[in-house]
Order: sequence, then C-alpha cells, then structure tokens
Amino acid sequence: MHRVLDETVTAADGGTFPVRVFVPSRTSRGTVVYFHGGGFVLGEIDGYDTLTRTLAASADVTVVLVGYRRAPEHPFPVPVDDAWDSFEWATTRLVDVPGGAGPWILAGDSAGGNLVINTALRARESGQVISAALLVYPVTDTDIDRPSYRDPRNQLLITRDSMRWFLDHYLGAQNRDDPRVSPLRADDLSGFPPTALVLAEHDPLLDEGREFGARLRTAGVPVEMRLFDGQMHAFFQMVNVLPASNEAIAWLAAYLDSAVFTNRQEV
Repeated sequence: MHRVLDETVTAADGGTFPVRVFVPSRTSRGTVVYFHGGGFVLGEIDGYDTLTRTLAASADVTVVLVGYRRAPEHPFPVPVDDAWDSFEWATTRLVDVPGGAGPWILAGDSAGGNLVINTALRARESGQVISAALLVYPVTDTDIDRPSYRDPRNQLLITRDSMRWFLDHYLGAQNRDDPRVSPLRADDLSGFPPTALVLAEHDPLLDEGREFGARLRTAGVPVEMRLFDGQMHAFFQMVNVLPASNEAIAWLAAYLDSAVFTNRQEV
C-alpha cells in the first residue's frame, strides 16, 4: 500500500467506530467502502486486513474498511446507521487524501452485503451517486426455511442454526419484515447501482442471494452474477488459503475495470 490510515468515525448518535483506509497508489481510480461480514455480531478490521489490501491492490482502488458497531451491544439498526455514517465520512474526508475520492463503490460480504444494500438505497434517496455495488453472498432476508438453508450439504462454516443465532442477537423481537433487515421485501429496487454478485454453491444464503439478483434485474438494474462451484459461505475472506477467494477478488476487480472505470474513461 502507498498509505494506510487508521481513523475514527463519530456516528450520528455520538458513538464512535474505527475505519482503516488502504490507499494502493497516489493515482488509485476510485474508492470502495467495504463492510465486513460476521452476522452483525462477529468480525473486525484486523480480520479483514488481508482481504481489503488484496482488493485495493488488485483493482487499484482506495478501500475504506468499516469497523461498524455490532450486536448484541449494538443491535439493529445501529450497524445500518453506522454504514451510512461511514459512507458520508468517506465522501467528505477522503477528498483530501491523495488517491481517495470517487467514483464511489460499495462492497461487502454476508451481513456486510446487507449493509451495502441499505447504504445504496439510502444514497438513492439522498441523491448520492454510487457507481457500483459488489455483493458477496449477501444477507437479504430473515427466512431461514429456504431449501438452501435446509440442504445438509450446506451446513459448513455457517449453518441454519448459526444464522438463527446471529439474527436473534441482531434483531431480538424486532420486526423481521423491515426491508432494512430483509431487503428482498423492499417495494422498489429501481435505481440501485450496477451490481456484481458473488455466490457460493454450498451456502445456506444461496437462494436468497439468487432471488435478490433476480429482483434487481426485474427492476432494470444491470447485474453480473457468478456462482463459485464447490465453495462455502465465508470462502471469500480466506485469501491465500482458498484459491477461489483470490479468483473472486480478481473477478470483482475485472468487473470494476469494465463496468466502472472503462465507461468512466470513455465519458
């Protein structure tokens, strides 16, 4: 990295959380705001350091890795609000960082994918332009009775029972039909950014990921979807352990080349 910054974001409610900014070069082509996975309960910046460094170097983009506050101490909607506050922080703070600033891209895996969707929809309402969304097996619904949740071949690092545990910690008795929790139930997905969607074959979340991609296409959103055969939930973060992780990062970097930066150069 050309530069790495550890900073603190002050949320709208007065709380604070960390972000780490990876700047691969003084001429990096845009900024990715990345929300890590972990079921809204687990995950932290150090555990995602290698992944986001690799993404930054592969795509030559600045990456803001967000250490949003998590349940059970900070249940819904705190992570959703922190995601938005971190995006707003990035759009104002990074204009002064060489290699920072737009075009703006949102990315995240699992629970982080859910935060991408929430942030993109809020940006749509506020008039903020998001050039692309990178979704990696995102959480898009609270229904854990889909076939992919019950398939015994998919009960690996993340199981149906563990997803129930995560959701219970995050939501408690709150309304699980809220589209911020279950974006598959949102009335309108039109105007969502062009999307690259990574899915894993042996993942309890496979069906809801496919359904969300189909909903986006129905809403007129350009979607490129890739299913990684033989992979399980959480494979994406296992950089230098599972070859498919590096393959998925390279695929997303190539997507940004064609969908964001090539078009931008032509304009």
